[in-house]
Amino acid sequence: MVFTDLAGITVYLVVAALLALRLAGRLPGSLDNRKLLIAAGLVGVVLHGIALHASLFTPAGTDLSIFSVMSLVGWVVALLLLLSALRKPVENLAIVILPVAAMTLALRAFSDHHVYLAAQLPLGLEVHIMLSVLAYSLLSIAVVQALLLWVQESHLHNHHPGGFIRLLAPLETMERLLFQMIGLGFLVLSIALLSGLPYVEDLLAQHLVHKTVLSVVAWLLFGTLLFGRWRWGWRGRVAVRWTLVGFVFLMLAYFGSKTVVELILAG
Repeated sequence: MVFTDLAGITVYLVVAALLALRLAGRLPGSLDNRKLLIAAGLVGVVLHGIALHASLFTPAGTDLSIFSVMSLVGWVVALLLLLSALRKPVENLAIVILPVAAMTLALRAFSDHHVYLAAQLPLGLEVHIMLSVLAYSLLSIAVVQALLLWVQESHLHNHHPGGFIRLLAPLETMERLLFQMIGLGFLVLSIALLSGLPYVEDLLAQHLVHKTVLSVVAWLLFGTLLFGRWRWGWRGRVAVRWTLVGFVFLMLAYFGSKTVVELILAG
């Protein structure tokens, strides 16, 4: 593991721990600075980006193995979250997201599994890949937000508004942020699916059947949730359940099929 990998992992974990202490009300006053913690997290993102660039773009070609893609997703998720935290009260999501990003960085650093693309990809396919990663990243953040919303609602329902709950944004704000994330993720996912259609020639030969079906199911679930929110005012635990189920299908589409093709069938 090179210096940038180790440094990035360390920064991610330290910032996540400090945010957790802040949420619990146990962070010393000298460190209890929201913008300072976000800036420190962005340092981890920069280190992750340097390590990621070196692992993705190699003399042997672009590495699009499962661990490289996971690291890319982890980096995008961390970047989007911390940039959003500069304007919106979502920094507490980093308590979960930064350790996950550190894990993806460690998996790429320790693994010797690579899948190189020697040939230059068509521009349209590169756009499709980037949109897919962006959609998955946005909806990953939405899942963590949904879980935090569920915990917050449960505490308030049981008349336990104290503890870390008092440090969260109001329930209405948390809920609005959730649907903003889902709406943006759904839009990008829709464009990603459409942009990939020109490159589908044989679903079976290209090992795209499971990925395509699961992605479409996830798209339908998120679309139904947004329609239910608009038409019937779905919220709370109903929204959380639909978000989690939709994300499970999306995760299986993105990484389930890739795991089977690269690590199981290839092995």
